[in-house]
Amino acid sequence: MHSHQPTIFVSLPVLDESENISAVLDNIRSQDFEGCIRVFVCVNQPDEWWADTDKVDICIDNQRSIELLSSEKRLDIEIIDRSSPGKGWQGRKHGVGYARREIMQAIAAVADSNDIIISLDADTAFNPGYFTSVVETINQNPECSALSVPYFHHLTGNPIADRAILRYEIYMRTYAINLLRIGSPYAFTALGSAIALTVNNYKSIGGITPKMSGEDFYFLQKLRKKGNVACWNQEKVFPAARFSDRVYFGTGPAMIKGAAGDWSSYPIYNHNWFDEIGETYRLFSSLYTDDLPTPMDDFISETFLEEKIWSTLRKHSRTEERFIRACHEKIDGLRILQYLKWKQRKNPLKDEDNLAWFLTCFFPDAADLSGFIFKSFDFAAAPIADLERIRNFLTKTEEVLQKRL
Repeated sequence: MHSHQPTIFVSLPVLDESENISAVLDNIRSQDFEGCIRVFVCVNQPDEWWADTDKVDICIDNQRSIELLSSEKRLDIEIIDRSSPGKGWQGRKHGVGYARREIMQAIAAVADSNDIIISLDADTAFNPGYFTSVVETINQNPECSALSVPYFHHLTGNPIADRAILRYEIYMRTYAINLLRIGSPYAFTALGSAIALTVNNYKSIGGITPKMSGEDFYFLQKLRKKGNVACWNQEKVFPAARFSDRVYFGTGPAMIKGAAGDWSSYPIYNHNWFDEIGETYRLFSSLYTDDLPTPMDDFISETFLEEKIWSTLRKHSRTEERFIRACHEKIDGLRILQYLKWKQRKNPLKDEDNLAWFLTCFFPDAADLSGFIFKSFDFAAAPIADLERIRNFLTKTEEVLQKRL
């Protein structure tokens, strides 16, 4: 064992996951990392579920998870019990965001500043070299505040689930590629099962802000305002493609809504709208000297309820560099998403058309897409093999762009 190796602290929230516990522990035990690994698990659910006939089975499953974790002898596991009667979440403060916060705060209390937190989910798979690859990436990018790890969903063989996850992944990847294309600081995908950072960087932002779900998005956004978020790693993670309502939004709920025909929360946005954001970015330098019209003006005045956000930012920025940074902090990842939704409401466009325009505009000669007739393309009717082909092409394209950062 190398004495200079950081300790890896695995952050693992668990709710209704007893069937996945053995596999994730196997994956952790199989790591080739030569340093110390400690696993912190928060088994959690609202305490009131014990009295709810629709939810009590989850409580019982959580107790099974605690038994499985307690019987593990080969790994150093710390169990945070937010499940047993009287120990569950109280009131509205519950969910995966609160579990991640509880785990990471417990880790921060005992870890050294250069130790590394790897955030996982119980249904996520990864190769034996994963932990080592994370340490190497973090060591090679000391200026970065965090690592957003590349991901890939393996198909299940269930046509309904496979169609839903491919459609969702096409949404996520077109979104990320467009942000990478315009040079957005927020060009990363926030998955709670695919984040790693040093304990020092965790503490420096005051930790993760607990939310019922979506905490990973706000967590990475907070970290990005501290420093760059790396989004390339030699190894990736493989989250499960499954229908799940354990969180309020994210992969599981998206698949449930999508399989029922509702993709309204996850549209393929028109690439021209990303160009408008990029054009606004390019004006930041000029806005340091004087107010100028930007493509986002109407949205900005509606959202911030003030016409003069640039002059306010100028007042508090001593240098142009600081002003540009302040602009990116104001027009952050959340505002980008809100802008795209705002544009979509004003000009609803078909997902298939937006995807076709995007692919034919930027990748007209892509061999991987040869033979596609986008004029008749329909997400609901397309063969799963075609959706997989598009997803795989977008995955490769995103990886190329990530490596260039």
